[in-house]
Amino acid sequence: MHTTIVIIAGLALLGLCLGVAHVLGGAAGMARGALAFLPLWLVASGINMYVGLKGGRSAAAEIPFLFLVFAIPAAAAYVVWLKLAHG
Repeated sequence: MHTTIVIIAGLALLGLCLGVAHVLGGAAGMARGALAFLPLWLVASGINMYVGLKGGRSAAAEIPFLFLVFAIPAAAAYVVWLKLAHG
């Protein structure tokens, strides 16, 4: 359940980044907003893994979840970037 919540939070952060980019740069800026999301989400995913490690889980158990939590919102950002930058 925690993983699902974190993935949904990542998608919400992507929406926030796209919204801010749209306000600041119009439709053309939204492609940059999708790219700006990626390092933010990588850091947030790393923090999520760190919290799991502090909670007593091993790195071997946390790394697959790190990949999953990062990959799904990052793939959504990539699709948005493809549509806006090359659409």
